[in-house]
Amino acid sequence: MRPVADFNHAPFIVIWEVTRACDLACRHCRAEAAPIADPHELTTVEGLRLLSRVREEFGPVLFVLTGGDPLKRADLHALIRHGTAIGLRMTVTPSVTPLLTSEALGQPHASGIRRVAMSLDGADAQTHDHFRGVEGTFRRTLWALETARHLGMEIQINSTVSRHNLTQVEQLAKAVGWLNATLWSVFILVPTGRAVGDDQAVVPSAVEHELLYRRLANIALDPTTTFDVKTTAGQPYYRVLAQERARRGVAVATRSLRAPRGVNDGNGFCFISHTGDICPSGFLPLTAGNVRTHDVAQVYRHHELFMRLRQPHTFSGKCGVCEFNDRCGGSRSRTYGLTGDPFASDPTCVYQPKVAIVPG
Repeated sequence: MRPVADFNHAPFIVIWEVTRACDLACRHCRAEAAPIADPHELTTVEGLRLLSRVREEFGPVLFVLTGGDPLKRADLHALIRHGTAIGLRMTVTPSVTPLLTSEALGQPHASGIRRVAMSLDGADAQTHDHFRGVEGTFRRTLWALETARHLGMEIQINSTVSRHNLTQVEQLAKAVGWLNATLWSVFILVPTGRAVGDDQAVVPSAVEHELLYRRLANIALDPTTTFDVKTTAGQPYYRVLAQERARRGVAVATRSLRAPRGVNDGNGFCFISHTGDICPSGFLPLTAGNVRTHDVAQVYRHHELFMRLRQPHTFSGKCGVCEFNDRCGGSRSRTYGLTGDPFASDPTCVYQPKVAIVPG
């Protein structure tokens, strides 16, 4: 089998949105979740088949069960046990609701989950609870993270950054360290789902994005930082990180399961929706097939959409000629959300490539 680093052959990470059912009411939910499950979501048999096919074709990739709220599925632990048994690196991202009890956290751990990811979107209760739409979620999140850690699971903290919490980045980083997380995954807001139409209010400007990436790089390069920092839909961060490493003459110690090179939508990344649609990511809602009628490996390897997303030199504008496009490539999902073209130049990146752009 080819190495996982060959993203033309296999992604580094596969995410399955097991359901869109969720009891939270997040302001900018990608999934536009609702309390009741869609009757057309993949069945247990279809889910088990998907897990087996991913393992058979892609190898022991990182496989994330997300939602909605995965705890809304009665078969969640059967899915986890099967994925673990066949050698997938399983993780789960539960929503922090009353369903997330000590027992509910202990069951995934007993089924083979070694890392759990939860969202912390504000450095204080007012900011986080307003974003999540349910009062008390901040307090419950801190309890759930501590409980998971005491059970022996690695902690990943996901934070969506937009204008609602842009001033709290350093405070959030301190909370991530205090909670002894292994990885801080910073999601840069994409105008999709419930965020559509609210672009100007919540999506930072290009300059604000650049300053955010520099702040994140400062945190990652701080020798006192005890966790790894990654971004989702924030690919220019890796360009900034490379620039800062070169400028400072230091290297970043990777402390967690991380991809060997830059991951982008469709490029090392594959997303399966609750009804089986195969997409480059959950934030780039372009469907290339469905696991009920298509083979996920064939779609990932050979569909025109996925293939082009793995060829950043074909992107239009400065992203196509940028010397960092192999590790960055711009956020394809936010570019699509803002321009309608997934192959356009990322409008939220200020960097000007050293190679001149030839008009035409």
